[in-house]
Amino acid sequence: MGLFSGLFGSSSNEGKEEKVFPWIPLTSIEQLAEIEEKSKTKPQLIFKHSTTCGISRMVIRTFTDTFDSTPEEVDVYYLDLHSYRDVSNETGYKFQVFHQSPQLLIIKNGITVAHASHGSINDMNLSDLL
Repeated sequence: MGLFSGLFGSSSNEGKEEKVFPWIPLTSIEQLAEIEEKSKTKPQLIFKHSTTCGISRMVIRTFTDTFDSTPEEVDVYYLDLHSYRDVSNETGYKFQVFHQSPQLLIIKNGITVAHASHGSINDMNLSDLL
């Protein structure tokens, strides 16, 4: 045990179960048509994330920590805005939302039924919307 771990606690993850989040990377414009089609049988979520924004990091951390739906109930897409700017732009056009980040879109039956940005994402009652 090092000096710092003794002072600030252990960095060991012993006994802690790490939650694996069921992200589906959204990396191509072609996936948007798939999301639209899949939304006819199961809700689709798109989380637009800015990897350089502290607010976005806080929101995504809270979102993943509190999310309790299963992959059988909903698909959750992760969109890195900086790496896939063209996909982000097309997402706004296709699903009729103004760009914000972070931003969560809920797609059902081919349309956006709800969306939120910043702290409002974690205020959404997803169970009512899905």
